[in-house]
Amino acid sequence: MTDLSAFGPDFPFAYDDWISHPAGLGAIPAGRHGAEVAIIGAGAAGVIAGHELMKLGLRPVLYESAKFGGRLRSEVFEGTEDIIAELGGMRFPVSSRGFWHYVDLTGCDSAPFPNPLTEAAGSTVIDLEGESLFARCLDDLPDLYREVARAYDAALEEGARFSDLQAAMRARDAKAVKAIWDRLVPAWDERTFYDFITSSEAFRALSFRHREVFGQVGFGTGGWDSDFPNSMLEILRVNLCGLDDNQRYIKGGVENVLHRLWRHAADCAHWGRTTLADLNGGATRSRVVRIGRDASGRIAVTDTWGRTDLYDAVLVTCQSHLLTTSIATDEDLFDQKLWMALDRTRYMQAAKTFVMVDRPFWNDIDPATGRPLLSMTLTDRITRGTYFFDNGPDRPGVICLSYSWMTDALKVLPHDAEKRVDLALAALGHIYPGVDIAGHIRGNPICVSWETDENFLGAFKGALPGHYRYNHRMYGHFMQDALPPGQRGIFLAGDGISWTPAWVEGAVQTALNAVWGILHHFGGATDPANPGPGDLYPELGPVALD
Repeated sequence: MTDLSAFGPDFPFAYDDWISHPAGLGAIPAGRHGAEVAIIGAGAAGVIAGHELMKLGLRPVLYESAKFGGRLRSEVFEGTEDIIAELGGMRFPVSSRGFWHYVDLTGCDSAPFPNPLTEAAGSTVIDLEGESLFARCLDDLPDLYREVARAYDAALEEGARFSDLQAAMRARDAKAVKAIWDRLVPAWDERTFYDFITSSEAFRALSFRHREVFGQVGFGTGGWDSDFPNSMLEILRVNLCGLDDNQRYIKGGVENVLHRLWRHAADCAHWGRTTLADLNGGATRSRVVRIGRDASGRIAVTDTWGRTDLYDAVLVTCQSHLLTTSIATDEDLFDQKLWMALDRTRYMQAAKTFVMVDRPFWNDIDPATGRPLLSMTLTDRITRGTYFFDNGPDRPGVICLSYSWMTDALKVLPHDAEKRVDLALAALGHIYPGVDIAGHIRGNPICVSWETDENFLGAFKGALPGHYRYNHRMYGHFMQDALPPGQRGIFLAGDGISWTPAWVEGAVQTALNAVWGILHHFGGATDPANPGPGDLYPELGPVALD
């Protein structure tokens, strides 16, 4: 395990240490044991928060509008048991220490993800403007690509004191992290990723072609031009936390982590040894259609079948736009400034197209070139990124024909699965002429466009310049002592509430913030030997602007 983790930089708190400490997360007064807490959404944030609240002696009641797992969605191909397409999260950096705590707890196995230019991919083809380059590592590519890589490293040093800041994060020196990061926030909140690139000394010395290649090929997992309009702070966090490096996938599907956690027996205050599934009667409640404050002061949650239950605490983990589109939410539950932040959250589009094939034929060697028939592929064509998943020589393989964001995702939005496959095969046919991919396809393709799903309305948050203040309001909402009584007791979690959207670690960390907030709301406290996020937030919390 790398010594780098998602320790900050906005709030440098060691979540992995907190959840693994022998003292536990804290204790709730015995008189509050057994109290019900509504959790809206059975994704990573909801299930993890439920697991920890159960251990504290509360009864989490989970509601789910559609599919258990949220955006950790592993779709099984028809006619198989474990050949899957990862429609949401599919690659998980080892620096996501909080997430890996639960992977280890549930006994799920993992393997290196086949990202470009990695040993797991075997080989990579970069196809730009009709020219294809074959490589197994960066040194196999022309000098231009190494110049781009060096320029980005230099830009990070110049604009963000990257080495010093990452060294402080590795050492878990919270004060040193804040001393550097808190000065970067006002400098880069209102400037874009593209501005960071073009204004750096390193890239100004290079050509437009270098910037263009950087946008198409990027760093780590591939091209990042879809993020060029985003706040540079968003990208700095990804780099600093190592989120785009050293990634792994979960064998059999990442959704299994949540299913296993749902059924994982734990020693709990009040309940003894039990599971989330047992406390919920084996199934989640249905879609939530209304949240409001009852005349008694408790929070009323109504499901799609008209059942209303009252709770002293509610945790909302769904995407924020659902609070104004799908769930009739009492406006008085949140301050209007928080409503502004929730409604201004900008979600990015994303599309994936998967097919199952008879075997991992891409490993066959082309006798004319001595190379594999197909390689992990980055291209400016409609497919953008193509990935290959080998389940063994005698088992079906899986190809993610296309993983694209924003404009590239919108290009296929009107089309059905078969048309999307046709478009992808046509694009790949220009890169690999003569290779019969279609002849190996078995069963039906599996596709997703998250922006068309009524339960998501987009894939993940992509903060624009000037959104830091909004993020700060959402992230810090679990600290409720200063709120009026009518706004207390309802909490927010999920990667869209976090500083690291699109990464499951953000869902984990905000879920744990909410656990502390609910613990505090019920009159509980942490052990002095293991202070929680709310205990250290006044000292180490994110810097405030204006």
